[in-house]
Amino acid sequence: MCNHHHTSAPDGSLLVPGGFGRGFEAQAGQFITIVDLKGEQAGDFVALNRGDLTEILSPVHTRRKNLSIYFKEGDFLMSSEGRPMFEVVLDTVGIHDANVPACDPTRYAVDFGVPGHRNCLENMYEPLSAYGIDILQVPEPFNFFQNGPVTADGRMAVTDPISRAGDHLVLRALMDVVCAISPCPQDIIPGNGLVVTDMRVAVTDAKPNAQELEALKCS
Repeated sequence: MCNHHHTSAPDGSLLVPGGFGRGFEAQAGQFITIVDLKGEQAGDFVALNRGDLTEILSPVHTRRKNLSIYFKEGDFLMSSEGRPMFEVVLDTVGIHDANVPACDPTRYAVDFGVPGHRNCLENMYEPLSAYGIDILQVPEPFNFFQNGPVTADGRMAVTDPISRAGDHLVLRALMDVVCAISPCPQDIIPGNGLVVTDMRVAVTDAKPNAQELEALKCS
């Protein structure tokens, strides 16, 4: 169990406030751990090749490589150049979405009548803008922990994630990358249990062990 009085997260880990976005870098061979601290929180995630920002993490190429709309431990997440960008090392949830675009200003203003609502597109653009990325160049995301079931007849839905507090995903970077993540600010329709909560990200040289993973679960 997470002991808030005696357990601290590893140095360098990043607490990402719910409904906001943060950026970070990882080098080839490093491990990225993403933790859903409270549970039922979707996190939009994008990545770009640090050496060539036009090469991006691509859900489309990943689906083609894995012959599936889902990914599992041992699979690779592919770049827009058809190269492996990440290896899925550990996944305690097993259900993520790669079909739904990031929520954006129009989604809230037009669909929900809430102009000015925080959104994943702008949340991820903010840190990426420091690299000269235009908002229209923000890649389509992987929506980690998002539950987007697809029915047998091909229909899509978005419902609350099955993730619980402390569930996590560990990726191994296969090239130097620039990343951005946004714990989705959606609080109008199901998708985050209608409560927006924080996530934690850690970049480490070695695969985190059980004790280190437990420390990362502390919010």
